[in-house]
Amino acid sequence: MVINVLKLYMFLIIVIMLIYAGRHMVFSYNRVFVKQRIYYNDIISSVMPSISILIPMHNEELVIHYIMESLLACDYDKDRMEIIPINDNSTDRTWEILEEYSQQYEFIRPLNRDSELNGKPAALNDAMEIAKGDIIIVFDADYRPAKDMLKQLAVAFGDPEVGAVMGRVIPYNTNTNLLTRLLTLERSGGYQVDQQARYNMRLIPQYGGTVGGFRREIFMEMGGFNPSVLAEDTELTYRLYIKGWKVIYANSAECYEEAPETWSVRARQILRWSRGHNNVLFRYFFKTLTTTNMNFREKVDGILLLMVYAIPFLLALGILDSLVLFLLGEMNIFAGWWVLLFIGAYSTFGNFAPFYQIGSAQMMDGTRKEVLLLPLVMFNFFFYMWNISLGFLYAIVDIITRRNVKWAKTNRFTKQPSEEVRS
Repeated sequence: MVINVLKLYMFLIIVIMLIYAGRHMVFSYNRVFVKQRIYYNDIISSVMPSISILIPMHNEELVIHYIMESLLACDYDKDRMEIIPINDNSTDRTWEILEEYSQQYEFIRPLNRDSELNGKPAALNDAMEIAKGDIIIVFDADYRPAKDMLKQLAVAFGDPEVGAVMGRVIPYNTNTNLLTRLLTLERSGGYQVDQQARYNMRLIPQYGGTVGGFRREIFMEMGGFNPSVLAEDTELTYRLYIKGWKVIYANSAECYEEAPETWSVRARQILRWSRGHNNVLFRYFFKTLTTTNMNFREKVDGILLLMVYAIPFLLALGILDSLVLFLLGEMNIFAGWWVLLFIGAYSTFGNFAPFYQIGSAQMMDGTRKEVLLLPLVMFNFFFYMWNISLGFLYAIVDIITRRNVKWAKTNRFTKQPSEEVRS
């Protein structure tokens, strides 16, 4: 009986892997060969919506000037925008710098939080109470939006079905080391291909928590973000679709981020993403299946998207499964190695899609030499498997114990800005 269960699990894992591999192949084919769905770039509106730009900050003195100066340079009517940087219990010069900006520009209205409940969801909830814009646009502190980005995001809300819009994220510290190069590959595949293909196919482009916007009225009706969920962006995506709203992806709305430059920082970031995303998985799996506001194709894509950060844990169990079968004499050594090889190859061709999606993205971005790094992503996968699996287990404990989760900010590597940037 036990052996049959183990064999059945191995069969199911292979089926799941093939489903995800096929999914990524379809997305890549759609992005490269199928006519692309038009965004709202060409829409001309004499009156753009009023926007509130929220920027959660905790000890961000190294990057404040870059994000603030980038926003000030954006092409948007300053009478129809406000910038609300949120100082979330900082112990450095973050608040002092924000006050300097507020004295220079009346549309910059910083919020100072001194609360035991810290973290991005709680900070955004507080800022929403004072925000005046019809549209909320969120940036993390280390991001640098392009000049036309605010208009690119805001124009989509002329469509009454749109509840949220997501832009494209591009690392600016690509050439720092091998890790940042690999992360740039992942970003390009995830946005240039995966997000755009889901938008083309009218599936579920994901609101990513930064470089995006949503309607303030909807947010307030939903009761704000849940501070116990680390992936507030994923939760908002599903809350919107379950309520009948759509998320739009704007590939041309580019924003530049600082990618983690050390493996330890990347590990903590991935663990937090996995923990938060899997928390949403447990909360919204059945809601996604049962809602009447999503069609069949959206539900299928929604479930596969929810499962993304659970798959590495299931694969890890698959490896243990094959080892147990081998020790029980139900799998010879050659078959065992073939299973490991298959799982290793899947890390390249399946779940993280570095072959299909990243390869296609590099071709479209004109950076074909970076394709030479693709074989290294296979080894990167096992690093992710460990940290994502930990996040999966933490999420289970979070749900069972209903414990309060603490937000872990990603460390910054940007050097102190020069006087030229500050001025």
